[in-house]
Amino acid sequence: MTERGRAKVTRARDMLSIGPSALFWDADGLTIRVDERGAPLPKRVRGTIRLNRATVNTRTFTLEDQGGHRWRPIVPSARVEVDLDAPDLRWRGHGYFDMNIGDEPLERGFSRWTWSRAATPNGATILYDAERRRSGPLSLGLLFDGSGGCDSFAPPLKTVLPSTRWRVARETRSDDGAASVTREFEDTPFYSRSLLNTKLHGQEVACIHESLSLDRFDHPLVKLMLPFRMPRW
Repeated sequence: MTERGRAKVTRARDMLSIGPSALFWDADGLTIRVDERGAPLPKRVRGTIRLNRATVNTRTFTLEDQGGHRWRPIVPSARVEVDLDAPDLRWRGHGYFDMNIGDEPLERGFSRWTWSRAATPNGATILYDAERRRSGPLSLGLLFDGSGGCDSFAPPLKTVLPSTRWRVARETRSDDGAASVTREFEDTPFYSRSLLNTKLHGQEVACIHESLSLDRFDHPLVKLMLPFRMPRW
């Protein structure tokens, strides 16, 4: 996405537009219309992403009190349809939609975090571990079902994953303390997104995993690099 000024942002109860791109809710779910140019190469990215409405979670979790950092997994599990004209790409599968809210930049409240989500037969399992700057560490284990219910459970054993090419530390949790990286999606100086093979609730599962280093993100050199990957207008 492209960072844009206040005059290019429009928000209403059921929609948000940022420049030529927009998101809006209707009776069936969430539609995302993307009209952007990639960076650093100015390739066109244009098309529609459709998240079919499943049960919406209304619960918000407080991640850190002093900075007002909150997180809401709005749709923990849904069917997603991706139809892009540029590049020419079609995809159908499991999806997820959440939001973070805060009264200050993330790097003031956290030094790092890891997060993962695995689709289950009836919903999704989410694991969240965060190192907070002004209080002790946070660890969440959440099990969502298809009817909107959410149960907490004791997060399983920690397991260390190989660091990324940029030396970003990664770890996750699993029943037996073992997990493996099967695919890399994003590998940046401060953030990685990967596909893992692990075991949760006694079952072998594939899960999407992210690792974020806010110490790295807050480094002046990294901040100078950001506009080359996320253009600003």
